[in-house]
Amino acid sequence: MSYERSVSADPHRLSPETVWEVRMPAIRVGADAADELGYQLGQLGLSGDGRGLIVTDSDLVSLGHVDRVADELEADGFDVDVYDGVEREPSIEAVEECIAFVRDEMGEDGYDFYLGLGGGSCMDTAKATRAIVANGGEVLDYVAAPTGAGKNLTESGPPLILLPTTAGTGSEISPVAILSVPEKGIKEGISSTHVRADAAVLDPTLTTTLPPDLTAKTAMDALGHAIEGYTTHQYDDLLRPENPADRPVYAGRTGFTEMFSEKAIDLLSSNVRRVVNNGDDIEARGAMLKGALFGAIAGLTAGASLAHAMAYPVGNNYHTYHGETIAALTPASTLGYNVASDPPRFAKVAEMLGADTSGMSTREAADEAREEFVRLQRDLNVLPSGLNELAGITVDDTGTLAESTVESQQRLLRCNPRPVTKEDVEEVFQDALYNWE
Repeated sequence: MSYERSVSADPHRLSPETVWEVRMPAIRVGADAADELGYQLGQLGLSGDGRGLIVTDSDLVSLGHVDRVADELEADGFDVDVYDGVEREPSIEAVEECIAFVRDEMGEDGYDFYLGLGGGSCMDTAKATRAIVANGGEVLDYVAAPTGAGKNLTESGPPLILLPTTAGTGSEISPVAILSVPEKGIKEGISSTHVRADAAVLDPTLTTTLPPDLTAKTAMDALGHAIEGYTTHQYDDLLRPENPADRPVYAGRTGFTEMFSEKAIDLLSSNVRRVVNNGDDIEARGAMLKGALFGAIAGLTAGASLAHAMAYPVGNNYHTYHGETIAALTPASTLGYNVASDPPRFAKVAEMLGADTSGMSTREAADEAREEFVRLQRDLNVLPSGLNELAGITVDDTGTLAESTVESQQRLLRCNPRPVTKEDVEEVFQDALYNWE
C-alpha cells in the first residue's frame, strides 16, 4: 500500500507512523559568508583545480553578485563558468536548456561542482540540472507520472552549494525542484533526497539589492511555510509505510519542526516591516534569512498544505510571483478554512504574529490570526489585496482553479489538516478574491 492517507480516513489498514527524520545540507550563515566558498568546497572534497558552474539569471549578473562569487572562487584556484539563462518559474524546457549547456561544455560527466545563486527559480534550476546530468536522460524521465516517466534518481552528483538572494523560498534546503509545465497549466516537482543540495550559504549581503516588493513577496512565502508547517498533521496522524523508502519528504509536524516554526514566525513577522522600508538593514536582512531557513525546515519537512496547493495553479495560469500568490491565498486558506481543524493551535499563531488575544475565546483568538496576517500585509503596502487585484481573477475563474488544484496537488493536499473537496477549494478561492477593500 502506498503512503497516501491519514489515519482519520478509511481504510484503517496500516499502523500510525512512529518514525521521523530530518535531513539538511551543511548550512553557513552570516554576513560575508559567501567569501568562504573556496573553503567550503574544500570541505566537500574539492581541491582548487576544479571547474564549476554558477546557475543564475541576468539580473544578478548586472547587480554584480555573480562577479563577486566568481572572483572569490577564482582567487582560490577554481575555474568558473556562468549560466545566466534561468527564467522565473522555470519550465521543464528551460531546465533542459541549462542541462544542454552543461553537456555542451563538459560532456555527459558535467562539472566538478555547481552553485545556484538567486531566488527559488535559480536554485531549483541548479538542483534539477545537477541531478539530471548525474543520472542521465531528460527531466521528464524523473517527473512523476502521468506527466513524466516517474523514474527514481539514484545519484546525487558532484557538490552543489546554493546561495539564496531572497529570504523566502526555502529551496536552499528543500529536496524538491519545482518546474512548470505550461502546456498543461500545472507545476510538477522532482522530489528526492538526491535533489537536495550539499550546502547552503545564507549571506545577508547578497539580499540588500532585493527591492521592497520582492522582499515582501518572498517573505510571505517564508511565513507561509512556517505557519503551514506549524498547523499541518502531526507525523503520527499519518500512516506508516510498509517500506521506509516510501516515506514522503513531507511527513508531518514534530516537536522538532514546531520549534523552528515558532522561531520563524517570530523572526519574519517582526523584521519584514524593517527590511521593506530599509533594504540596507543588514541585521534585519540576516534575521529574515534565518527566519526563512527556519520556516523551510518546518514547512518543507512537516509539509506545506492548502495555500501552497492552490498557489501552483494560480502561478502557472496567471504567471504571478509565488510569494505574492501565497500572500493572497493564506488568509482564506491556512488562516481561514483550516482554523476549524485545531482552534487552540491557530490561537497560538495569532499570538506569535503579534495579536493581542487577551479576553478572547479560543475560537475568537484563532480567527484573529487571519486579521493580524492581513494587517501585516497592509502595513507593507506593496502586496495585492487578494486574487482579484493580483491577477484579475473573478468568481467565474474559481471553479477551474479548484479543479486544477484537486487534480494536480494531491501531494500537498494530503498534508492539509482539514479534508478538502473540490467544492471546498472553490469556496476558498472565492474567499481569497478580496482580503480587504
